[in-house]
Order: sequence, then structure tokens, then C-alpha cells
Amino acid sequence: MAFELTQQLDIEVAVVDIAFDDELFSRYGVTIPVLNYQGNELNWPFDSPQLQIWLDNNGITYNK
Repeated sequence: MAFELTQQLDIEVAVVDIAFDDELFSRYGVTIPVLNYQGNELNWPFDSPQLQIWLDNNGITYNK
């Protein structure tokens, strides 16, 4: 569902599988999916308005 929200806003994301990275799995195991931009994170669950606010706050442009 989170990936679908990013697709609806037409923003490009890199998908990282944390299953084989012990550090990432330990950090994010129960909060995935997580969006991370320059150290600013948005943890699941989030909805479209929350995603839009996070994008705006991080200066990320997207097609509305």
C-alpha cells in the first residue's frame, strides 16, 4: 500500500529489501515500509496527506 501511495504521487523510490541486512532488519523490522530521505524518515502507517506533508517538508517535488 505504501508503494502504491508513492506511485499515485508519481515519485521515484528505491526499494531496499531489509531481510538480508541484520542492521536494517533490527532497526526497521516492525515499522516497514519506511521512506528515508537524507536521514528524515516516514514510518508506516501513513496515508496520502501525511506522505504529501513529509514530501513538502523535505523539499521533494512531485506531480500533483
